[in-house]
This record gives sequence, structure tokens and C-alpha cells, in this order.
Amino acid sequence: MGTHPIMFTDDDPGLAELRELALALPEAVEQISWGRPVFKAGTTKAGKIFAMFGGNAKGDAKGAMVAYPYSVLVKVDESERPALLQDERFYYPAYMGPYGWLGLDFATAEVDWNEVAELLDASYRSIATKRLITLLDQPG
Repeated sequence: MGTHPIMFTDDDPGLAELRELALALPEAVEQISWGRPVFKAGTTKAGKIFAMFGGNAKGDAKGAMVAYPYSVLVKVDESERPALLQDERFYYPAYMGPYGWLGLDFATAEVDWNEVAELLDASYRSIATKRLITLLDQPG
């Protein structure tokens, strides 16, 4: 795997809040992949990504990339994708979009962190093991 340049700084808008929400989920860990912070469910190598900070989308007819540096990518349920894409804050991310992911741009409008928490929860549940979901559903 080639080395990607780091494409964020710790004081990027939304990153601290995203980190706090994502790392509150059971056994969630952060690592750097593709030059961006990614959040995985499970501390083993087999842990799967449920969120990523920052993304790109193919922006025009020529396929030029548009950067969304202050955004979160999450896996969404196929049934929810059309409605979310009607919302100007969401975008179909290059590379990850075909695998069920959407991006939420933090720069388009004021961020509703309760909504982000719900999106993270749903994305986490879509990839987490039964054991982790059991932990997630425990009260307290």
C-alpha cells in the first residue's frame, strides 16, 4: 500500500466532535488510512471501518473531483439513500459510494450532531459483530 499524504489537521472543523461520537461506540478505534482519520469497530486487524473523516465526489460531467475535507462518510441503509441524497448536505462519495456509503458535508449547513450520532450508530451496526452490537445495546 502506497503512502498517502495526510489530508487533515486535528483542528479541522467537525473532527473533534466526530472523534468524540465515533470513539464512544464499543471498541471503536481510530487509525489513519488513505491520509484520513477512519474509525473502525473492533480493535483487531479484522475490525471494519464504519466512518471516515473527509471525502471526495465526482463533481462534474468530466468526472473532476470535488473535495469535501470537512465531512463524514458513513454506510447507510439502501432504503434511506434516495431520501438522504435529496438533502444538499449529503453527497455520493467517489470510490466508497458504490459500496453503500454516503458523505455528509459539515460545511454546507450547521451540523446537527445528534443526527451525526444516529448516522454513526447505524453505520456501526451495519458492520459490527454481534458481540459489539450486544455491547452497544446494553443500558448505560
